[in-house]
Amino acid sequence: MAESEDLLFKGLKVLDVGTWIAGPVSATMLADYGADVIKVETPGMGDPYRMMTSSPLSPRLDYNYPWVLDARNKRGISLNLKTESGRAILMRLVADCDVYITNQPTPTRERFGLTYEQLAPLNPRMIYASLSAYGETGPDAGREGFDAVTWWARSGLMDLVRAQGAAPGGSTPGMGDHPTAVTMYAMIVTALLRRERTGTGSHVHTSLLHNGIWSNACHAQAAFSGAELSPLKAERPPSPNRTPFLTRDGRYLWLYMVRTQEELDALFVAAGRHDLLGDERFADANARLANMADLMAVLAEILLERDLADWMAAFREYNVPVVPIAEVGDLPDDPQVKAAGIISPPADPSVPAQWVINHPMHIDGMPTAGIRHAPEVGEHTADVLSELGYDTAAIAAFRAEGAI
Repeated sequence: MAESEDLLFKGLKVLDVGTWIAGPVSATMLADYGADVIKVETPGMGDPYRMMTSSPLSPRLDYNYPWVLDARNKRGISLNLKTESGRAILMRLVADCDVYITNQPTPTRERFGLTYEQLAPLNPRMIYASLSAYGETGPDAGREGFDAVTWWARSGLMDLVRAQGAAPGGSTPGMGDHPTAVTMYAMIVTALLRRERTGTGSHVHTSLLHNGIWSNACHAQAAFSGAELSPLKAERPPSPNRTPFLTRDGRYLWLYMVRTQEELDALFVAAGRHDLLGDERFADANARLANMADLMAVLAEILLERDLADWMAAFREYNVPVVPIAEVGDLPDDPQVKAAGIISPPADPSVPAQWVINHPMHIDGMPTAGIRHAPEVGEHTADVLSELGYDTAAIAAFRAEGAI
């Protein structure tokens, strides 16, 4: 944790006028580096992302763990943008902000006067960062979509990431949103550098569709280049590098990185199967290819003899590049996760989590704010309005009107 004056974005004022993950998490990343981020929510329920843990498929816990992760280090205000007073307060905030982040659907922005064209005259130096499902233009512009719909299904990823002959499978919550947030952060910071050089703000935007196709770019570029795509649908020949192998305790191993003869021999040694070192069926690449069914059967038989943890200890001893197919419950006990700075303990004792996931950027010599409390709905409304010059009576009137 760094002192506030040491943080790169100290003094940067950011409005998070978004919901769910991809847009708001880009603001979280700015807050981690010291920006003053004000999250604007609807009075009452607030951001619907607060309700995600009530889903029957969400892991159970006595606190809102995704909110702790993704809304940290922000201040929260509640504004009813259906009221003139609520919109007037937001305009005061816009006039003084550096970055405005939104993923509101285009019709909503237009109805409340919140498009870039409507807000830019109030603050020409503002960076207006827009996230949409399908892009700012085109026949689907303005349509709503979550990452499971647009990033995953519409991009072609859902069709490709499945076992041979199986139906397409679903994505996990936030799987496309969190990497899209990094794109949002990157374009905001790029625009801030441009403003530093030119003095002018700008409208920057990305979409879940674009980020999904970017994630699928190796195959998507083949399609755009006119390549023959039938191999993507063809039945794949058996390969130890592409087949999960079951262990005695029902866990799986992934031999993807076991590619050379030396690595395969090391696997046999680690397994105590020295008899296979001289087996002509597996003596070189051509022999292995000709006897692939035998090799698959031998590996399957061997790997069923021990539990996953026993195998991983043996393979590490002999430097065999086998990896476990991790279950999410394994991550807290993975020593690499903590050693690589992927998680940190919170800096704020009011945060109920023992460990919180950091954003994925590591910049040596650039301190972060530490992980602090995620706001309740409207927690800092009175403080922010006081900073804008509203007195106690005005704030009380706003409450009575339902504007905050």
